[in-house]
Amino acid sequence: MARIRIIKEQVSKSATPDNLDSQTAKNADVWITPATIMANLAVMKSQSSILPQCIQAYKNNIAGFGIGVRYKFDVEETPEMMAEYTRAVEILDALNLDMDTKEVFEDLIEARETFGIAYLEVLRNMQGEVIGIEFIKDTSSVNKSLPLLPFVDVEHKTGKRPRKFRKYRQQIGGKTIYFKEIGDPRIMDNTSGEYASELPLEKQANEILEFAIGTDPYGEVRWIGQVLGIDGSRKAENLNNRYFKEGRHTPLMILIKGGMLTDDSFDKLQEYINGVKGEEGQHAFIVLEAANSDSRTDLEGDNKPDLEIVKMADILQRDELFQDYLDNNRRKVQSSFRLPDLYVGYTTDFNRATAQTAREVTEEQVFQPERESLAWAINNKLLEGYGFQHVEAYFKSPNITNPDDIMKILSVTERAGGLTPNKAREIAFKLYGEDAEPYDEPWGDVPLAIARATRSSSGDEGDGASGVFDVQLSHQIRKAVENNDTEIAAVLKEIRLLLQERESA
Repeated sequence: MARIRIIKEQVSKSATPDNLDSQTAKNADVWITPATIMANLAVMKSQSSILPQCIQAYKNNIAGFGIGVRYKFDVEETPEMMAEYTRAVEILDALNLDMDTKEVFEDLIEARETFGIAYLEVLRNMQGEVIGIEFIKDTSSVNKSLPLLPFVDVEHKTGKRPRKFRKYRQQIGGKTIYFKEIGDPRIMDNTSGEYASELPLEKQANEILEFAIGTDPYGEVRWIGQVLGIDGSRKAENLNNRYFKEGRHTPLMILIKGGMLTDDSFDKLQEYINGVKGEEGQHAFIVLEAANSDSRTDLEGDNKPDLEIVKMADILQRDELFQDYLDNNRRKVQSSFRLPDLYVGYTTDFNRATAQTAREVTEEQVFQPERESLAWAINNKLLEGYGFQHVEAYFKSPNITNPDDIMKILSVTERAGGLTPNKAREIAFKLYGEDAEPYDEPWGDVPLAIARATRSSSGDEGDGASGVFDVQLSHQIRKAVENNDTEIAAVLKEIRLLLQERESA
């Protein structure tokens, strides 16, 4: 007979991860240094001709439509659910007193796409519930530590789980303030970063919730692979700007054969070239005097000087340089954000069909996944302490439904007998952005095609009430049979039989 032995100590050990990362191996200090200088990233963004548009598109389309509350399950609403819904709406509206909560996340997205990481300061009440969030504007002033020992047991839906937490510090103007990672149940001194068993409220550190792109400790901007192109585009723009501002090529060349300009003529020519601009230079003329190259002072004889003016306008820069280079770099940056031209102001090659397709693909592949990621952080980090069972927060999205496609689908569905008056009403009101109350009458749930067929077979071309009632009665009989209500099913069948006999008579 086989014997099974359970070693309880191994159960506890298996809950603590042992994997190492490169930062742990490389850093003797607990504080991690960013791989890139964040101030340089901000400068590159401000000097780029495409990065601000891409970041603004992310900001507007991910969080710009607002934050809403919805039920997790499609069930009949109860007073408890209504109370929880109202409570969640109130909490989200009050998370920041200076601006709309969605504006906080808009600023967060802009910082994250600029630096690769962004931070929220989280404020809690005495019950441990999150009551406020503040966006930390100076992202580059925040440093983080490695995940530090010891493991700390934290409450989770599945029970207690051991975790290592980071420390954060912000340094500005010689002042330092410390924060703890969100979820850390310990008390930290905000002036020293040390943990304590008890501290006054004003000295207890707040929490930080970070949002990083990728797996690097400080994240990595999406456009990191386009840095050379962005810098090259900036230099090309500077070259063009310098040309239009101060640079010019020699417009003409004066050739003198058999002689030389006098000093007085050379000075006049130089003065003319330096001043030939604006309205004062219009219709002006210049007289050049030349002398023989030998000692003779007269211009008579066979060796007269010959003056020739050669135009050099063909080599002048007629338009900005590197247009193809600039356009290619722009497309590369957009590709790193996976944004079509429509979202950054380039719409010359779009029509209605291509624009609709671009919106649908970008919503599905770019913006909606980002919204879900942020919504997960709100529900599982910020609102976890409230223990909501029926509702959740989500980021609203635009209505990109194509009315032509909806019309085609409804036409096919209606002919196949799958469209009821209630469903048609619901779809129509949804397209208008309004809520629709269903029809209470039985015919509201009877497919239109079936109602018409019933009226036709019964020879009744009026309102078809009896035919619709018969269809509804058959539906109730099936439900009774499925619920094993044999007595109710038998009564309904008798009623249907009497109605059929009455109609045949």
